[in-house]
Amino acid sequence: MKKAILLTSALFTGAATYAQLSPAITCWLQNTSVTGTYYTSGNSTPIGNSILVNCQTVQYSANNVYVSTKGVPAYTTGPFLDGNPSQASNQNAIFKFPLSPVQNTGTPTSTTMGNIGVFINGVALFDYRDGVSWSNSCGCLKGGPLGGTGDGVWNRDAIKAEMGGFDCSKGHPAMGNYHHHQNPSAFKLDLSVVSTICNLYDADGLYTIDSTVHSPLLGYAYDGFPIYGAYGYKNTNGTGGIVRMKSSYTLRNITTRTTYSTGVTVTAGPAVNSTYYLGYFREDYQYNTPAVSDYLDDHNGRFCVTPEYPNGTYCYFATVDANWNSYYPYVVGPTFYGTYANRKVTSITESTTTYTPATGISENTASASVNIFPNPASDLIAVQLNGLNKSNVEVELYDLAGQLVQKTMINAGSTIGYFDARSLYAGTYLVKLNSISGTLTRKVVLTK
Repeated sequence: MKKAILLTSALFTGAATYAQLSPAITCWLQNTSVTGTYYTSGNSTPIGNSILVNCQTVQYSANNVYVSTKGVPAYTTGPFLDGNPSQASNQNAIFKFPLSPVQNTGTPTSTTMGNIGVFINGVALFDYRDGVSWSNSCGCLKGGPLGGTGDGVWNRDAIKAEMGGFDCSKGHPAMGNYHHHQNPSAFKLDLSVVSTICNLYDADGLYTIDSTVHSPLLGYAYDGFPIYGAYGYKNTNGTGGIVRMKSSYTLRNITTRTTYSTGVTVTAGPAVNSTYYLGYFREDYQYNTPAVSDYLDDHNGRFCVTPEYPNGTYCYFATVDANWNSYYPYVVGPTFYGTYANRKVTSITESTTTYTPATGISENTASASVNIFPNPASDLIAVQLNGLNKSNVEVELYDLAGQLVQKTMINAGSTIGYFDARSLYAGTYLVKLNSISGTLTRKVVLTK
């Protein structure tokens, strides 16, 4: 597709707020009707999987919130071009998060393999690793999809090593458990595109990065603290304008892998070379104590004011570099700030209240700008929302005589809707986005 044309007019404002309820209750994307889709290699037509997307119910007690989800996103998943045989499958999960998480004042808990958090669409968050580490005895990698067991000393970075296996939304499944290790925004929307997977498959994801506003609340880590996107207030008190939140980890200046950044001698890994370049292993990074407020701590977070927490909270950020490419430690890690627990439970054993969200366009959708591309178009028109879309958005296509030609929907938890223009005549058409508060209309030109 041609490069998107940005239309900067904002969508209309929004839904009611729930000051009396915690964001940990109100933030989840709920759905009981829309089912998921996936791509297979070489086929850009989505295939239905009949699995409900996003979260199905949210229930809360005085101390906890319970989120029931299938673990499948509203954006189309796949394909996974590294030979991964899985597709996103029904996880039928219940997650239990504390409404008042607490700091761990003892020895920090390291992040683990598998789920370490949940995004607001019910999709799992993993940390940097993929289960593969260097084995000094064989001079090779072992573990994870490679089989065997490595030393666990030099641990491979999944974001770097598994790039070819991520779909356009920067996710992939592990035995059917679809997850993100990193910022869940499409590769094609980064300022510097490091994966070509979006060339054939659509550039959708949980949200699109917007450097002009505070990034949305994206989910919760397994210690109960919130996760935000890449941008926030420069100062922890909510002042200083909007800036990119920066990791305080940098690559070490090493040519051999025999010590950690602490100076401790360890079992040797491979020498630094073009195959095992700096950044290929997690231990290639060192932590630097931040000197300014927009650099994050050693857990990849900070205590600060956010739109959802005006009195301040500890929170993590999905870090990216200046080109919007994912940057270590990506979301949470390598240790948790708060008290960790496995948040997946088999049942709800206390009295709860079911949370029913308001209908209509949310405040996040309201502040989003719109991309319509390509423009001019010939066979396909894509309409993409900037930011995080929390509600289903109806999108209509009209000819200049005012006749409705086609209708589509941008579902909550996704960013793109489409019109098939192959059967339409050349000319100018109007794209209309509808909300409970008003409409936004823009022109698109079809050429044949």
